[in-house]
Amino acid sequence: KCRTGPLDIVFVIDSSRSVRPYEFETMRRFMMDIISNLDVGPNATRVGVIQYSSQVQNIFSLKTFFTRADMERAINSIIPLAQGTMTGLAIQYAMNVAFTTQEGARPPHKRIPRIAIIVTDGRPQDRVTEVATQARNAGIEIYAVGIQRADMNSLRAMASPPLEEHVFLVESFELIQQFAKQFQDKLCGVDMCMEREHGCQHSCVSTPGSFYCECNPGYRLNVDGKTCSPMDACADGRHGCQHHCVSVRGSYSCRCRAGYYLSQNKRSCTMIDYCSFGNHSCQHECVSIPNGHYCRCHSGFTLQPDGKSCRATDLCNGVDHGCEFKCVSTEGSYHCVCPEGQQLQPDGKTCSKCGAGHVDLVMVIDGSKSVRPQNFELVKQFVNRIVDLLEVSPHGTRVGLVQYSSRVRTEFPLNKYHSADEIKKAVMDVEYMEKGTMTGLALKHMVEHSFSELEGARPLSHNIPRIGLVFTDGRSQDDISEWARRAKESGIVMFAVGVGKAVEEELRAIASEPVEQHFSYSADFTTMTHLVENFSLNICPEEGKGETEIRSPCECEALVQFQTNTVAILQSLTEKNILWARSLAQMTARLEDLEKQIANKK
Repeated sequence: KCRTGPLDIVFVIDSSRSVRPYEFETMRRFMMDIISNLDVGPNATRVGVIQYSSQVQNIFSLKTFFTRADMERAINSIIPLAQGTMTGLAIQYAMNVAFTTQEGARPPHKRIPRIAIIVTDGRPQDRVTEVATQARNAGIEIYAVGIQRADMNSLRAMASPPLEEHVFLVESFELIQQFAKQFQDKLCGVDMCMEREHGCQHSCVSTPGSFYCECNPGYRLNVDGKTCSPMDACADGRHGCQHHCVSVRGSYSCRCRAGYYLSQNKRSCTMIDYCSFGNHSCQHECVSIPNGHYCRCHSGFTLQPDGKSCRATDLCNGVDHGCEFKCVSTEGSYHCVCPEGQQLQPDGKTCSKCGAGHVDLVMVIDGSKSVRPQNFELVKQFVNRIVDLLEVSPHGTRVGLVQYSSRVRTEFPLNKYHSADEIKKAVMDVEYMEKGTMTGLALKHMVEHSFSELEGARPLSHNIPRIGLVFTDGRSQDDISEWARRAKESGIVMFAVGVGKAVEEELRAIASEPVEQHFSYSADFTTMTHLVENFSLNICPEEGKGETEIRSPCECEALVQFQTNTVAILQSLTEKNILWARSLAQMTARLEDLEKQIANKK
């Protein structure tokens, strides 16, 4: 067998009328003898056959068969054309069709030799010199085999140099089978990889008279043509890893960030459920977060300093009171109250509403690294307390939520959910982003996208108030002035809420006029319940300085209701903190008394 490496071989067989039937049979035998000694296969030598006379016919291409048995059956089924001898036309076909990648030839960069074996018994009836030169220049090595009546000058014009190795003249068809063995030796030659020091790092592939180097899968050949470098399988971006892609010797593997594990598909990542370990000791609920967990109490209960146990703070939080707006605890009881301007209904729970008093509310919350996971959960609870007091429906109040850090993400647009329960569930499912604080970018996103009709904002002609509430805990890493101005110019009523290291100057720049009624600040998250206690209820336009702006009473009521509800939420939370502080003070006093009693006994 010929073991010098893969080849792409096309037999170009003369089947003109001068080739008698029994002579054509010897040509069939010649081809099969050559093929029988080749190592054929998709990754080894590929073979194609075309016959020609006055026209060219493709018998099978380089991509058709990969076993000798299939090739022999196809060769035995050839019916000679028995017309003229257009050898130049056949060479043209081999160059333009047979040796194309579409017909099965390997791409040029793989450096697989392309060999055409032309077998003819006469003088061509067309020109061959020019087209043969083009074929050789295209990288096709041509062997010209003439039988009996063949013209030597034509053979020499077709063949590749050196001519003594590529031109053969066989005296008769009877001798062609003996010639097949000699030609086979010429075609295979010596194994150049064995004869000389090739220097290939991975593997050497021998070709007639030469060789080339190949690399193992996952490696690419360097410019020196000998050494190999591993390919970065992550570089093309098609790996599909959710978190990290790690390149390993031409392949890759996916890895997850801390706090996550790799799913069965080996690409996506799932957060580790630390609560499922069963050692959290939370009295009510355990909430898993990346790298840990925290305990959460049921509604109406407060988490104790041990971070695990819960205690009811007041009767309003301990029972399902059903108050639409606010529950006020009294000793041993409670009652419901409504915002200023609304009356408690006969059921003692619901409040009167302005039929058209609805708003489009987008809350923009800071998800930067400085907020920290436990505080981010407090922010989500704050958001849901506001949602509880809104009349959410497609034709009522609509709510959207945006989170930002170094980038901005719409958690859900105004037209996503149509009930308070859907919104609250979506809020609790929001994942903490971490990283930077790009408040300006968030304002730009809110103006350009969140309040667009595409994302659910009602047209301005409907006079539905647009309210933006920005919650941040630090200095913005980009400029906020331009998009804060654009937000207000576009008719959005802007509220700014700051905690911790939030910058007062930035909060004032975000807030609508009058600024004092639209911004507030708290030193830390545990005391943020008073953030908007100074917001005024009088936010509707008034008559003044000779100019009067007329506005829908229901639109004004909707804005008043939003501010009032928000104030009530934070006041309620403040009252809880006061109760907790009082309890702590009483406990401290009792400990001091015990210490004094122990000291007196000594």
